Amino acid sequence: MDVRVQDLRYFVTVAEELSFTRAAEALFVSQPALSKQIGRLETALRVKLFERERRAVTLTPAGHALLPRAREVIGAWTAGQREVAEAAARERDTLTIGFHTSIGRGLVPGTTARMREVLPGWRLLFRQVSWQDPTGGLGSGETDVAVLWLPAPAGYEHKVVSTEDRWVGLPRGHRLAGLDVVPFGELADEPFVALPRSAGPMRDFWLAAEQRTGPARVAVEVETAEEAFEAVAAGTGIMLVAEGNAEVYRRDDVVTRPVSGLPPAELAVLWHEGDSREAVRVFTDACRRCLCDRPSPGAR
Repeated sequence: MDVRVQDLRYFVTVAEELSFTRAAEALFVSQPALSKQIGRLETALRVKLFERERRAVTLTPAGHALLPRAREVIGAWTAGQREVAEAAARERDTLTIGFHTSIGRGLVPGTTARMREVLPGWRLLFRQVSWQDPTGGLGSGETDVAVLWLPAPAGYEHKVVSTEDRWVGLPRGHRLAGLDVVPFGELADEPFVALPRSAGPMRDFWLAAEQRTGPARVAVEVETAEEAFEAVAAGTGIMLVAEGNAEVYRRDDVVTRPVSGLPPAELAVLWHEGDSREAVRVFTDACRRCLCDRPSPGAR
């Protein structure tokens, strides 16, 4: 059995965290799936890499020996991916931008105009990616840059370009639709429309998991914003949205209201660590310009 780079990434993360639980969270995978992959790696290498005790995980001598080599392989592969991406980008002069929810906010025309001004001949290609992929296409190489709501997966550089309050989407006629501002406490026991489990910490953020005393009531999981708004309109559940998205996705059968008692959401541009291409920098700066200069979304 050949060992994959992904297997080595899993191994290194567990070795650094010394916890399968924390490593699974950092990798956006389930703990059973992570344990299974580490088990397969140990079978392939015919060694035991970790001592697993009830309250502790430690590296075996074989694990200690593998760790620096695994880091070297991952580093070399990452550098190779970056160089291939840079070479391909120079050939096509195209920067592919991944996103989960409709970008709006004037970003598409604003960033496109800025790219034409600073880097003539370059073009931007915008590609929507399902919430099943929390990296917005970066992990698969489908995109060069991603515009995503934090928290985002580890292993990528990012810059916050906007901060927005969290609002709630309610079906028209909901008991709370008449309020100007909805306290989060009024929402805690409501059925929620949730991102898929593969979205990891991003799913928890939009369920406001940290502000709850118990787990959220999940009515349905969806993979796109369009599916989410359809579920809300149908009365299946409610959902939290960014203030700007309350405008971007405005529709007659969904009511959006500000929510009190929650910290705001942060929109960020993400890119691969070490990707220093000028096109990435220009796009990121253009996003900041567009969003810093725009007026507040205001009341809905």
